[in-house]
Amino acid sequence: MSKKKIGLALSGGGARGFAHVGVLKVLEQHGVKFDMIAGTSAGSFVGGALAAGMSAAEIEAMARKVRWLNTLRPSFPLRGLLSTAPMGKFLAGGLPFTRIEDLPTPFAAVAYDLVSGEEVVLQGNGDLVQAIRASCTVPGIFSPIKDAAGRILVDGGVTSVLPLDVIRKMGADVIIAVDLIACGGVFRHKPRNVLSITVRSALALIRTASGSQATKADLVIEPAIAHLRPDQIGKLDEFIALGEFAARSRIDEILALTQ
Repeated sequence: MSKKKIGLALSGGGARGFAHVGVLKVLEQHGVKFDMIAGTSAGSFVGGALAAGMSAAEIEAMARKVRWLNTLRPSFPLRGLLSTAPMGKFLAGGLPFTRIEDLPTPFAAVAYDLVSGEEVVLQGNGDLVQAIRASCTVPGIFSPIKDAAGRILVDGGVTSVLPLDVIRKMGADVIIAVDLIACGGVFRHKPRNVLSITVRSALALIRTASGSQATKADLVIEPAIAHLRPDQIGKLDEFIALGEFAARSRIDEILALTQ
């Protein structure tokens, strides 16, 4: 009997992506390994590192170095408020591989082409750093990424915040997904400005799409992070702890599916 191919799908979520690290720590402790990985936005950041062969501890160490100043800067020309160029340098200095074709584990980052209006799956070969940057480029906030093919790419969460179709097409027999959006948002304060209103509205729209996609996974881990905003990078320890708790609460089911 052939071995089941296990796929991991990681959703977007901004700083909520730190919860992915907590999930990976528990899965690694229990010997869960993946044959292929797909990620959108923050999920592409963490998923790309895992596909590159980094351990959960190494990914956590890299995550602890993330700051606004070493991943973002004002954008010129103004195609978005911010540029992810510093993120590119950060990734290039922290990842063991910078080419998709060199990764030990097959990996796909999901982006969206603003010109064609189509989802773009960056996999097989190409620039890993650019793929992750493109997948993380929230439209309107970050400047789009122009790739080697001339496509104008932004965050894959526009069409696929949880890349389940992608990981299935990569050949996964069993899909474990980590959804950082489904829990929603229960914020302590009323929205006070246009940015806050925009973020909360976008989360609501994405959450609806994410919920319909989640039914395609064999198991979905949903960390209880509703009270934490996607911009709260200072809450890293809480995000990681909640990711660990969510994974630990489902570990028996995960092991039954993957072994």
